[in-house]
Amino acid sequence: METILIVDDERNYLVVLEALLAPEGYEILTASNAREALRLIRNSDLDLLITDVKLPGTSGMDLLQESKKTKPDLPVIMMTAYGTIEMAVEAMKMQAYDYITKPFQNEELKLTIKKALQNHRLIKENRLLSKALSDRYSYGNLIGKSKPMREIYDMIQKVAPSKASVLITGPSGTGKELIAKAIHYDSPRKDRPFISVNCGALTDTLLESELFGHEKGAFTGAIALKKGRFELADGGTLFLDEVGEMPQALQVKLLRVLQEMEFERVGGTRTIKVDVRVLSASNRDLKEDVEEGRFREDLYYRLNVIHIEVPSLRERTEDIRPLVNHFMNKYRQVEGHWELSPDVWKALYDYTWPGNVRELENVIERAVVLNPGGRIRLDDLPPEITGEEKELDINRFIPIDAPLQKTLEHIEEKLIRRALHQCNNVQSHAAEMLGITKSLIQHKLKKYRISL
Repeated sequence: METILIVDDERNYLVVLEALLAPEGYEILTASNAREALRLIRNSDLDLLITDVKLPGTSGMDLLQESKKTKPDLPVIMMTAYGTIEMAVEAMKMQAYDYITKPFQNEELKLTIKKALQNHRLIKENRLLSKALSDRYSYGNLIGKSKPMREIYDMIQKVAPSKASVLITGPSGTGKELIAKAIHYDSPRKDRPFISVNCGALTDTLLESELFGHEKGAFTGAIALKKGRFELADGGTLFLDEVGEMPQALQVKLLRVLQEMEFERVGGTRTIKVDVRVLSASNRDLKEDVEEGRFREDLYYRLNVIHIEVPSLRERTEDIRPLVNHFMNKYRQVEGHWELSPDVWKALYDYTWPGNVRELENVIERAVVLNPGGRIRLDDLPPEITGEEKELDINRFIPIDAPLQKTLEHIEEKLIRRALHQCNNVQSHAAEMLGITKSLIQHKLKKYRISL
């Protein structure tokens, strides 16, 4: 549903325009002055701004200028009862989409709005396509020649043209989101949005708002209308990462959306219909979660129409060499030639890679940064890979008069931040890495005021 902000100090015009445009399927927001309008522009997901030139205080021309600074791609239609050629030319110079005079013909206004929105959609689609081409989300960005990877490439090719839901499972760091993007960009929806949300990185309330959006005033802090990920992904693909972390109350709502392709924003009553393909991923055994009552069986089968299992890196060690070469090319800061000494290759092949491809990428980035060119040696690898883990030298790093409690809390906060960074802010994964419960890590986040 496309959202239009109308700005006019004459309330009659706001009422008339809302009555004219709402039946066309647009969501209408209104403001009577530029200050109120700028707040809505900054805080709301808008598709079009229609503003009168003559406003109290800040003029409509100034509002046009400020809106272009805040959201350059937002189309603006200027309207006035005092139209002149000079004013129209000035508005167009300031990148207004069009200029209309009052009183206007209803059909002419609706046609102008339709064209402005079509132009806005085209700009967004071109931007998405350019990003897709630059990011190169294709088979070429999925590195590996092992049998498991060749089977995944074949599966992507088969499922991409369809609308079927795909569940991608495998350990953390194996590239599940890359596979989801490869499916999207090889599908008929490739020119439409690919929107992702990490279900394990948000609280229950925030996750519901992220998925379905919220109305202004729906809860404390909801200062403006916000479109959810389902709405933003309309016509394209929504990727639900770590879907197994979703609370059961939200699982029920998600199931309804998948069945009906419609929902209401948090705090809203209007039903919004969308056309979205859903891809999901999890590092959990969702079948086991279903059997133990942690995940809804009906939702599991709705998500798991097609299943792609991604193996851990230690199950496809023949892909280590092409992955290393790919990451070395990606992170080298200057032109040059790097090579790995034989003992480095042996260490890389012998290591079990609990963090999978993501951990390998971090290791190679570190080695390239530490070694500006030439041969990468064992000293360039972290100690956990070379087997030379050293005991922390507290005499060197911690002052002798350091207060115990404050020092322990400082170290604890650093460890939690590092674990969250390593796990892409998925609390359950970070808790598992640290050997604590998810509820305890949530308590620590509040204690140290760590925001995700």
